[in-house]
Amino acid sequence: MNLLTIPLRNARRKLLRTLLLVSVFSVGVTAVVALHYVAEAVGESFERKLARYGANIVVFPEADTLALSYGGVQLGSLSYDVRHLEQADTERRIRSIHMHDRLSAVSPKLVALARVDEQAVGVIGVRMQDELALKAHWQTEHAFPKAGHELLAGSRAASSMGLAPGSTVKIGGNEFRVSGVLAETGSEDDEVLFADLAALQAAMGRQGQVNLVEIAALCAGCPIDEIVAELRQALPGVDIKALSQVVGQRMYSIGFVSTLAWVVGLIILLTACAMIALSLYASVGERRKEIGLMRALGFSRAGVFTAFSFEALLLGALAAVAGYLAGCQASVEVLRALDVADAATWPFSFAHLALTLAMVSLLTVLSSALPAWKAARIEPSEAFSLV
Repeated sequence: MNLLTIPLRNARRKLLRTLLLVSVFSVGVTAVVALHYVAEAVGESFERKLARYGANIVVFPEADTLALSYGGVQLGSLSYDVRHLEQADTERRIRSIHMHDRLSAVSPKLVALARVDEQAVGVIGVRMQDELALKAHWQTEHAFPKAGHELLAGSRAASSMGLAPGSTVKIGGNEFRVSGVLAETGSEDDEVLFADLAALQAAMGRQGQVNLVEIAALCAGCPIDEIVAELRQALPGVDIKALSQVVGQRMYSIGFVSTLAWVVGLIILLTACAMIALSLYASVGERRKEIGLMRALGFSRAGVFTAFSFEALLLGALAAVAGYLAGCQASVEVLRALDVADAATWPFSFAHLALTLAMVSLLTVLSSALPAWKAARIEPSEAFSLV
């Protein structure tokens, strides 16, 4: 009989109690592990989906504005000396910032005015691949432009001008063919036509020039203010606006899910720790005679304390392994139920398992400290008084 065999024999002797305690603690560990993985997966899913709905940083050239009034009547503002951005240089500077890896999409744009059957319409030159990365919610019943001289028509623009797939539009003397009509988005995208950036630059005689660059920057804990500061440093003399409200709402959603998971998990774990402590405390009362005999046979107070701590450690280790594996499976099932199938993969990690094992073992040992201390204070004489 030694300090290691005593807890094992006691666990075997009271198998039902041992299984019950391991099950209770396993449920707590399962909940924490599952909530952690679900929060992480849902946060990443939110991040990907929210990033699809447009830019949150806009870069455009500075323009001088003159406020006009006459006779006390405000006539509005007039922009003059409107400049443009050099596409290649602007993109190179944007990609050169320290946090360039936080930029999920960069889409330069040229804005032009064209006439279709004497009706004025805005034409936006874009790189379609970048624009679709920026606005993944776009849908069309037909095809998105692939060739250089193809157009994508906004829903209201197509309706007002009678455009349909196959229609042709002349812009700057060049003929463009409508490849598809954009499904209604409820935004200003419905009012304009979208053309290939290089083709529109050539048609308008503005090679290498753009009017603005839209940037989508979103990541877990994305420091939007720092990104904007770096962009301003890299692009002096350029106006940069951050749609901070949109970014704030996105990050709040992600942060809320993560915080909620940790709070709920902490409550469950503390409850499980309390149950372990109460069970061991009751066990000390039941085993006073046994503990007294151990002391009479030469076990020190430190030895008794270690025996009870090892018993708690054994329970914690079993609960950690069982709870972690169950938590991995539970997270997959929850993600499937939440219709986040793209994130519902088996998240097992040996590093996470080791961390869970270490943390749960530490918690159970700490939970057993008071009962173990009480057991260590029992004197050998108490065993004989109970005979």
